[in-house]
Amino acid sequence: MNIEKVVFGFFILLAFTLNFGFVMGEIDVPHQHDVFELFFAMVVSFIATVIKFGDRTQVGALHLATSLVADLQLIAAALVWGNAMYVTQVGMTPGVTSMVVSFSAGALAANVVSVVLLIGETLQHRR
Repeated sequence: MNIEKVVFGFFILLAFTLNFGFVMGEIDVPHQHDVFELFFAMVVSFIATVIKFGDRTQVGALHLATSLVADLQLIAAALVWGNAMYVTQVGMTPGVTSMVVSFSAGALAANVVSVVLLIGETLQHRR
C-alpha cells in the first residue's frame, strides 16, 4: 500500500462527500445549506488540487482539470453568498440560495468525474 495514493484518494473522496453534503436538501431553503460546510468543501477541494499538481500523466491532467473546475464553482458559490450577505445585504433569499447550491452542484459534478477517474485508474492497475 502506497501512503501517497491513500492520501490522494482520501482528499478526492473527502472533497466529494463534503460537497455532496452541502448540496443535499431543498435547493432554495437556506437553513439546509450550512456556510461552514461550504467553507470546508472549499478548503478540502483546494488541498486536493494542490495534491493533483504532481501527476504528469494524461489521467493526472484530467484529475487536475476536474479539481480546478470544482474550485472555480465553489469560489463562485462563496462569492454569491458573500455578496448577498455583506455587499447587497439581501440575505439568503430562496433565489440566492438556489444560485449558491447550483454552483456547488456544478462542483459536485466535477468531483463525481474525479472519483470515477480514480476508480477507473485503480481498476486498471495491475500488480
